[in-house]
Amino acid sequence: MPGISNSEIKRIRSLSVKKFRDLTGLFTVEGEKMVSEAMKSSFHVEKVYRAGDIGQEAMSRISSLSSPSPVLAVVRKPDDIAASPGEGMMKALARASRTGGDLCGGLFLALDTIRDPGNLGTILRIADWFGIDAVFASHDTVDVFNPKVVQSTMGAIFRVRFHYTDIPSLASSVLSAGGKVYGTFLDGDDIYSRELDTGDVYPSVIVIGNESEGISPAVAGLVSDRLFIPPYPAGDPGSESLNAAVATAVTVAEFRRRNIMKGRF
Repeated sequence: MPGISNSEIKRIRSLSVKKFRDLTGLFTVEGEKMVSEAMKSSFHVEKVYRAGDIGQEAMSRISSLSSPSPVLAVVRKPDDIAASPGEGMMKALARASRTGGDLCGGLFLALDTIRDPGNLGTILRIADWFGIDAVFASHDTVDVFNPKVVQSTMGAIFRVRFHYTDIPSLASSVLSAGGKVYGTFLDGDDIYSRELDTGDVYPSVIVIGNESEGISPAVAGLVSDRLFIPPYPAGDPGSESLNAAVATAVTVAEFRRRNIMKGRF
C-alpha cells in the first residue's frame, strides 16, 4: 500500500480506543481546519497523513469518520492533563488563570461526570468562546481525546486549558482560597437576580453536572451558591431540564454579561 504500512495503519486505528491513547500518549485529529489548528498550537504533532500521499483506501482505513477527510494528524497529549488534588490544585488554578498571578482569580468550569462526547466537545467550544480560564473534569468524564470529542470541539481543544482531577478536592481548594463554587439546581436562586462573583480576585468555579443525574451529592455538598435557570414563562417549563452543554452556555453567558456590566470584559 503506497505511503503507509499495514502496521502503521493498525497503530493509528488503535488510537480510536482509550486504552491505546493512554498507552501511547497520542490521539488523532482529522480535517484541514483541525490539523491546521493543531499545528498552530503548543501541542506536538507527530505526523500528518494526506490522502494524496497514502491513497484514499488507506485514508479510509485510518479515519474514524464516516466520510474520511483528506488529512489526518497524530498528535501527542499534553503532559499536564491531570491535576493533582491538595497543594497541586491551587498551583493548577494559578497556572490556568489568565492573570497568572498569585491571587489565583479566574472563572473555571468543573465537569462532574459528563459522559456524552458531543456535550464535552460543545462545552469546550463554549469555554473557548467565553474565555473560560480552564476546564476541570472528573476522572469518569468522557475522554477529551475521544475522536468524537476532538472533532466536535472544532479546534477549541488546542486553546482551552483542560485537566482531569478530583472535583470535590477542587471545590474544597477554591472555597479555602475565598472563592465561590456555583452549580445549577431546580431549587436554586434565579441566576438573573443573584449577585455573581465573576472571578476578578478569587477563583469562581461553575459545576456542570451529569446529563441524567445532575451534580453528584459529593460535589453538591460543596457548592456554595445554588443557581436556577428559569424557564419562560416562569413556572411553566416545557421540558424537564436543559441539555448539559446548553445549560453551560446560558450560565457562562450570564457570568460574562456581569463582567461587561462591571467594565471588566
